[in-house]
Amino acid sequence: MNNIFDAIPKDLSAELFENLVENKNVKIERIISKGHSSPESGWYEQADNEWVMVLKGGAIITFDDGSSFTLKEGDYLEINSFQKHKVSWTEPDIETIWLAVHY
Repeated sequence: MNNIFDAIPKDLSAELFENLVENKNVKIERIISKGHSSPESGWYEQADNEWVMVLKGGAIITFDDGSSFTLKEGDYLEINSFQKHKVSWTEPDIETIWLAVHY
């Protein structure tokens, strides 16, 4: 048994991506951000659908059509495959813990 809030590293100079479960149909990962955002010139555009939820902290996700969503604890969002998006902001003073499901 594990807990999603355990084993958070003290050094979060780099964003942490940790696979929790993965098979040929689905990948579930824990992401921990602390003031991290996507590169200004880069967009995520993946072949799989993605469902993300902020468990702790806060974030802003921006799409290439100019829309953006502010996520607080408990908020979730579905991102369709090949939909260009980026993380524009995460809480700088506390960890933002995400649960991401790729399917």
